[in-house]
Amino acid sequence: MHLPDTSPAGFSVYPISEKAVTMEFGDTISEELMHTISTFNQLILQKPFTGLITTVAAYTNLTVFFDPVKVIQTDLHGKTALQKVTNHIKRLKQTDASNTKTGTNTVTIPVCYGGNFGPDLEHVAAINHLTEDEVIRIHTSANYLVHMVGFVPGFAYLGGMPSNIAAPRKATPRAAINAGAVGIAGLQTGIYPLQTPGGWQIIGQTPLTMFDVNRPSPSLLKAGDQVVFKSISAGEFDNYQHL
Repeated sequence: MHLPDTSPAGFSVYPISEKAVTMEFGDTISEELMHTISTFNQLILQKPFTGLITTVAAYTNLTVFFDPVKVIQTDLHGKTALQKVTNHIKRLKQTDASNTKTGTNTVTIPVCYGGNFGPDLEHVAAINHLTEDEVIRIHTSANYLVHMVGFVPGFAYLGGMPSNIAAPRKATPRAAINAGAVGIAGLQTGIYPLQTPGGWQIIGQTPLTMFDVNRPSPSLLKAGDQVVFKSISAGEFDNYQHL
């Protein structure tokens, strides 16, 4: 099942299992495409169908997960659960999205850079012929866009990092990186939400809890969010942890 669309905001739809379908919006990562995906994601969430479980946005696509038993019992058009969900999505595509509530969510992430918090800051500065302070200034001066959340629960891949602080992944990944660690890999920056192995260059750490299963929305960041980083001192880091 592949349903192409020739309109500028079009997408194709295809099943990835009996419980999920994916909408492919394009093949080039961009802020404009992420806005389109976020807008349609909000449309689905604002007009949910019975059986909808969750949606997952990525760089160029959006996946809808559903309960086929509940879907098949609905009056949505189609003989199978996959057909019913696909037809529902196709009808939503014809909806005027201009009325969809898509207010940009901007999240400020405090970060203590360098030292024990950012053991690779010196390396990132050296390979870019910058001082550590210059790397921090550049990293905190940009506005970032969350393109997708994955790898581990709550890990947000951020686009929009200035190229003059780019750095390759470490040749040998660390066995454990602290939760809250802020890293750089290529032209992307990201935050480790949980302690996990990883090969990104760690330049700092945030005291914020990026993922908490006890929150209504466990992940602090979601696809489409805007992110800005704010440099804080070690003392301020400790104060955050005691809030």
